[in-house]
Amino acid sequence: MKIFTSEAIKKIDSATIAIDGITELELMERAASAVTYEIISRWRTSKRMVIFAGPGNNGGDALAVARMLYEQGYRPEVFLFNIRSSHLSECCAANRQRLLEMGDIDFTEIVDNFSPPELGPGDVVIDGLFGSGLHSPLKGGYTSLVQYINNSEAYIVAIDMPSGLFGEWNEGTDRRNIINADLTLTFGAKRLSFFFSENAEHIGQCIVLDIDLNREAIASTPADFYLIEKEDVREMLKPLYPFINKYDNGTLYLIAGSYGMMGAAILSARAAQRIGTGLVTVHGPASANTIMQTSCPEALFEADTSDICTTAINHKHRYSVIALGPGMGTSDETIDAVDHFLKNYRKPCLLDADALNCIAARPMLLRSIPKGSIITPHTGEFDRLFQKNKNGARITSDEERLKRAISVSKMHDITIVLKGRYTMTVRPDGKVYINSSGNPGMATAGSGDVLTGVISGLIAQGYSPDASTWMGVYIHGLAGDLAAAKQGEQSMIAGDIIDNLGQAILNIKR
Repeated sequence: MKIFTSEAIKKIDSATIAIDGITELELMERAASAVTYEIISRWRTSKRMVIFAGPGNNGGDALAVARMLYEQGYRPEVFLFNIRSSHLSECCAANRQRLLEMGDIDFTEIVDNFSPPELGPGDVVIDGLFGSGLHSPLKGGYTSLVQYINNSEAYIVAIDMPSGLFGEWNEGTDRRNIINADLTLTFGAKRLSFFFSENAEHIGQCIVLDIDLNREAIASTPADFYLIEKEDVREMLKPLYPFINKYDNGTLYLIAGSYGMMGAAILSARAAQRIGTGLVTVHGPASANTIMQTSCPEALFEADTSDICTTAINHKHRYSVIALGPGMGTSDETIDAVDHFLKNYRKPCLLDADALNCIAARPMLLRSIPKGSIITPHTGEFDRLFQKNKNGARITSDEERLKRAISVSKMHDITIVLKGRYTMTVRPDGKVYINSSGNPGMATAGSGDVLTGVISGLIAQGYSPDASTWMGVYIHGLAGDLAAAKQGEQSMIAGDIIDNLGQAILNIKR
């Protein structure tokens, strides 16, 4: 599913109006009707509803919702802001007139000074001040109003978007001046800013409402951001050839583990096998031979000359893909081994965990990562690698992290899997794939090691590195969802994700 910018959504709205032969006001009626349905499904007519409407089309939505609520037996209190030089949009003015024609509606139009109504924890506030029509941060009296609403302890419902929040980038926005919604009712699809952790307090629960936007317009409108869903992965999965052998299913060379950290190697190897890799060879410290042969008997083990860590990465055979990092450690010998490998291996590979930490110890190695490679950092690993944003300041938000990832991906011609609640796969061409599967229970030791095995295992089987990343992230998350359904989020461990990879594939195929 495409994730559109606010400007693109406006164009799709206009195209829907033109192609479907409807008016802008009729499209607004669709939106208001969907919002009203969500509200009346939650609260009885006795609930106090206070609606704040701005002068634009978001305000028009709010006024239409007020009218529909009134028709359903509610008694909303409506405040329309049309301050001084401001003027109402055509649709907002039309909905004001329709509302006034209802008769005894509790309606106040603010054109100058405003004394806000008393709000409390038993009230529902409907925010229709600005939505996605905002072009600059809130200022003046609107900031005081937003802060008053946020401090009221009322339950806040935002129409389209919380007022004060931009659909894409919010760098430099004073977060005190953004509505903290408990429920956001948006139209068509989530906006990019909804996927950043720093915005979670503003969005609350988010429900996407279908207002029947024209499908042709959606299909023809370009986008740089995509939400990966089950259907996307289903279309990519290939059936197994009846006469296949293990080498047809690919070979993976996995450099992982060190003394006391062989669990990471085992998890990665088992995940690669469970996702369908034909043959997995693990390179690790010699002392780990018994551990690997016992815990993962289906894998081959190649011992390093060291009993403690990896000191050399000298692959003796041609492998479908090479992955390194889980549990490797960051000893000087291992950093030297990673240094030598990156400067001499020119095919795309997958770098995770301690491989990235080794690179962070020698930042110049970033230039040696083979073009087309994949790196899979979590937040801490990413920040160690790319400590500062383009302005030289330290990265402090998911938004800055994504911007930096887009820049670095293009600069080094690598794909970055930026792990988090909504794991984002960033391609060198600027396209970003946002994952829709997964749950908080996956925030557990070893989960990232499992992902390394899944992605590298898909590459080994012949899927393109590009497809393997976003497919692997989704399958990994879905396996986590299946595990959570059985174990509960709080009790999940990384091995539970591996145990559900097969069921995740079956679930997708069905």
